[in-house]
Amino acid sequence: MTQNCEMNGSTLESAVYQRYAQAANQVEPALCCPTTYPADYLAVIPQEILERDYGCGDPTRFVQSGETVLDLGSGGGKLCYILAQVVGAAGRVIGVDCNLEMLSLARKYQDAVAERLGFSNVDFRYGMIQNLRLDLDLLGWKLSQHPVTNSEGWIALRHLEEELTLEQPLVPDNSVDCVVSNCVLNLVRQQDRKTLFEEIFRILRSGGRAAISDIVADEDVPEQLQQDGTLWSGCLSGAFREDRFLEAFEAAGFHGIEIVKRQEEPWQTIEGIEFRSVTVVAHKGKQGPCLERNQSVIYRGPFKKVEDDDGHTYQRGQRMAVCDKTFQLLKKEPYKDCFASVEPLTPVPRESAESFHCRRSALRDPRETKGLDYMLTSEPRSGCNGTEGDCC
Repeated sequence: MTQNCEMNGSTLESAVYQRYAQAANQVEPALCCPTTYPADYLAVIPQEILERDYGCGDPTRFVQSGETVLDLGSGGGKLCYILAQVVGAAGRVIGVDCNLEMLSLARKYQDAVAERLGFSNVDFRYGMIQNLRLDLDLLGWKLSQHPVTNSEGWIALRHLEEELTLEQPLVPDNSVDCVVSNCVLNLVRQQDRKTLFEEIFRILRSGGRAAISDIVADEDVPEQLQQDGTLWSGCLSGAFREDRFLEAFEAAGFHGIEIVKRQEEPWQTIEGIEFRSVTVVAHKGKQGPCLERNQSVIYRGPFKKVEDDDGHTYQRGQRMAVCDKTFQLLKKEPYKDCFASVEPLTPVPRESAESFHCRRSALRDPRETKGLDYMLTSEPRSGCNGTEGDCC
């Protein structure tokens, strides 16, 4: 997969662009570590695309039918054409890349793949993944009408970029269910990485997720290696340190961040630094008001206690007080198997709920859930004798 646009001079961006432009026309087996995909999905994809695919993982298994999915650095389109089959005719796939050679390869077979599938749901867009607001095809058309020839034109170009990003964004806010990428984020310049993660977060709907496969390092990569264009374009010297890769998701506002796959043996070792593939899934949706609705959760274990991304501590087996937002989150992936949910006997309407002090970790007394005057005495529930089911 590819990213970063061509620039003048011997910059890292130009090294990335030139290497992937060449790889679009001639197979480069050593470019990123090989991975496998379900053979059924590959059958409809032209061989030219399969031969010129460069990635390190398979984030497609975290996508669901009917979703809108965006592939960052979509390259020759292999991942997008796999995703087209995963989401089905009711879903939608968007590929974003700014390497024109790779983009041309991906677009070349759109009609052929659509005919084989029986539907068309893939759209390839020209843009930079760290600026998913700017449509480079649209910008190019505007510039063809009004070329920049002087400093006054350059100022007008800045105004035009701002206008396009606001009025005709390449990818609108809150419009995507899942963002995927395959060995691309490590190619983005260090100074653009904070914006990159913010852009991923911006375009996702609440409840959406990012599934990112990338190369990470077990140590900081020295500056001299980072300046090596061959190592950078080879997905090595730009690799995130593994722990900081996860921290970047957290800083952007994600929650439920998991390493769902980690290569045990390093793909490559340079000067004692190990580089390996990981796939991380992170979720969007913890933003919003904290409301007191007398709900609680019980952490099932196996650890004695755990702490979430907002600093809430959950003691194993204890009834912990939570706000409505947290209560709803913990009933969903990736938490749902870790917690038992306890609703109050008398529901608190959302419109009349007071604010919950979400910076505390407090126990919820069972009487707070059931009510102080709760004095029910009941008969044993049926099923414990094995005739109508199992109560335990």
